[in-house]
Amino acid sequence: MKVLRTIRFDASDDHVFVNPAQPDEIAVSGAFAFAGFGPEEIRGKTRQAFANGFLSLPGLGRATFVTVGEATEAELDAATDALATLLQEDFGAPSPDAAMSAAREELGYALELAAGQPLNTLLTVHRKLDDNGDIREEYREINPPGLERPHTRVWDVSDD
Repeated sequence: MKVLRTIRFDASDDHVFVNPAQPDEIAVSGAFAFAGFGPEEIRGKTRQAFANGFLSLPGLGRATFVTVGEATEAELDAATDALATLLQEDFGAPSPDAAMSAAREELGYALELAAGQPLNTLLTVHRKLDDNGDIREEYREINPPGLERPHTRVWDVSDD
């Protein structure tokens, strides 16, 4: 099954996010974490997470980039469980069933984003608050210079 997976090209996420994602974790948008925030609450590292961060599962970190990868049912179940726990414990979901339903919906959206893309497609997100205070998201595919669309992996993750 195609999923979004976090990727790190360098250590920059360590400097811009409070909790940077580990490489190769399943990712979702995670915009729900900023619901109800006003411009005054979106500052510093919170602003970076709001504007450009995907949420990783199960680590609950933030990543600037994701790539389309594959996952097993077991990995997807673990990600769903981690997100449901977060939604209940930190975001006040009224019941385990409601948390699980919301987690499945959030993951479903990420799976839809991944489904239409070739493996190894690199994506970023840009979020902003509109005039009504609603969160708006735009996703962008990043292609290497000189290639219309990559058909092979064009990067490696290496330890610093």
